Amino acid sequence: MKSSILFGKTLRDVPSDTESTSHKLLIRAGFIQQIASGIFSLLPMGNRSISKIRNIIREEMDSIGGQEVNLPVVQPRDLWVESGRAETFSPPLASFSDRRNREMVLAPTHEEAVTVMAKAMVNSYKDLPFILYQIQTKFRDEPRPRGGLLRVREFEMKDAYSFDLDEKGLDNSFSLIIQGYERIFKRCGINVVMVQADSGGIGGKDSNEFVLLTDSGEDMILISDKGGYAANVEKAVFEKTINPIESIMKIEKISTPNITTIDKLSKLKNISKNKILKSLLYTVNQKPVLVVIRGDYDVNETKLRNLFSGKEIRLSTKKEIETLGLNLGYISPIGIKGIDVILDDSVTMGSNFFAGANEKDFHFRNVNFPRDFKAKNVNDIAQAKQGYKVKDGEGFLTEKKGIEVGHVFKLGTTYSSKMNAKFSDQRSNSKDILMGCYGIGIGRLLAAIVEVNNDDKGMILPPSVAPFEICLVPINLNDQDVIDYTNELYKNLIHKCLEVLFDDRDSPPGVKFQDIDLIGIPIRLVVSSRNLKNKQIELKLRSGKDVQLFSIKNIETEVFNLLRNSEYI
Repeated sequence: MKSSILFGKTLRDVPSDTESTSHKLLIRAGFIQQIASGIFSLLPMGNRSISKIRNIIREEMDSIGGQEVNLPVVQPRDLWVESGRAETFSPPLASFSDRRNREMVLAPTHEEAVTVMAKAMVNSYKDLPFILYQIQTKFRDEPRPRGGLLRVREFEMKDAYSFDLDEKGLDNSFSLIIQGYERIFKRCGINVVMVQADSGGIGGKDSNEFVLLTDSGEDMILISDKGGYAANVEKAVFEKTINPIESIMKIEKISTPNITTIDKLSKLKNISKNKILKSLLYTVNQKPVLVVIRGDYDVNETKLRNLFSGKEIRLSTKKEIETLGLNLGYISPIGIKGIDVILDDSVTMGSNFFAGANEKDFHFRNVNFPRDFKAKNVNDIAQAKQGYKVKDGEGFLTEKKGIEVGHVFKLGTTYSSKMNAKFSDQRSNSKDILMGCYGIGIGRLLAAIVEVNNDDKGMILPPSVAPFEICLVPINLNDQDVIDYTNELYKNLIHKCLEVLFDDRDSPPGVKFQDIDLIGIPIRLVVSSRNLKNKQIELKLRSGKDVQLFSIKNIETEVFNLLRNSEYI
């Protein structure tokens, strides 16, 4: 490709509405163009990089026996009603009615559609196992798109689905795809960690994220300082402390004027926060729910939401609290009626707590569960934090920021049981197909690569992802020898199946070099009159600082070997 005919332009200034490093650089380098909030077009440079990522993914998915399909973006809402996700998927489904007044949705993911495909094709155990995958457009109406390609509304994803006879088969497919993912990310030039994660709106019993650790990430990851445990903060668990054993004492009401917070009560009574019960009123499906947790911990709203099958939850407003006859700062599970109580299991690890009295300016002392109040559900709903002890293991949790670049789920029979996707086993018994789901966001992966591969000049892309592997730059366009040799070298490099951008623009060398650095092309070759007379050519790696001179005789072999060297790639 010659620069003179390449569509798109680089920008010298950083657009004012950009946020993340990758957003700024991809806009400036002419890779992407924003046309609405969270919606982007790919320019030729960006499309070349995205196409290379697609090809890497296809090669690795095919290598583990995956078969590519294509599922529709527009789907009947009925499918989502059948799976039970029509009302619970977050963000809410983007819907419209077609000319026949049938309600349709823009698919944010494709579990329903692929289950329908499998249901139609699978009859017997002989039809299993198999893995289907696609690279397809999705739409999620994110309330706050941000970070360029890191969080968008319309995006391209590689989603794969495994179908198996039993748990052993599902485990094997899960492991197989994890190995494929590790190769994909390695070929894209990034190091990732696999962490435990919440299944969110996809569902299923187990899930793991592949996370690129970087300070610019928006996800919080908790990792043991001794190794062996890593989880997204939404999923992370920890070893809760157990309060000293005490004799159960008689409950007492005490006066606490203007003491409306855990901190104030702790100071007033000179007690640790682990001796106080924190009571929070939430609204779930327009109904109040009281959540009680020990005062030294905070509520993990993702864990709480999972107790309600993913339904939307929120803290109740002051007005809603007062309408129920409760006083903000003095809410308590004691004596409360008509409201379900959800209890964190930390409350069972102590006794003789302080708690609100559901009366302004009063608290109870020596509150004990289950003597003084009951709970509909006792579970772990506490937020893990840095410094907490690793549960059932060694070490303490440390916080790291990261970008999720892949997610894998063990769905089990979550969809097949609801959508009647079954097979007949060897004894002619009808059984639900076991499924797994596996995703990689294509644009997000490119953005993540840029987030950790850049400097003050621009992107530093690995050859596997860069739009071109080489930029060939002639200096002194009036020198016919320079022009002739550059044209010959250009043809020879292309003949070797190398990806070359020939910068034939009539621009100053400094402008050309700035653009090459901004775009992140791995190798720069400069042909000048002086070096050509010495039968040499200048080579510079984007990832390095030094300029090297090579003999004209050896330059093609040298470049080819550099690009095909696995350590460099």
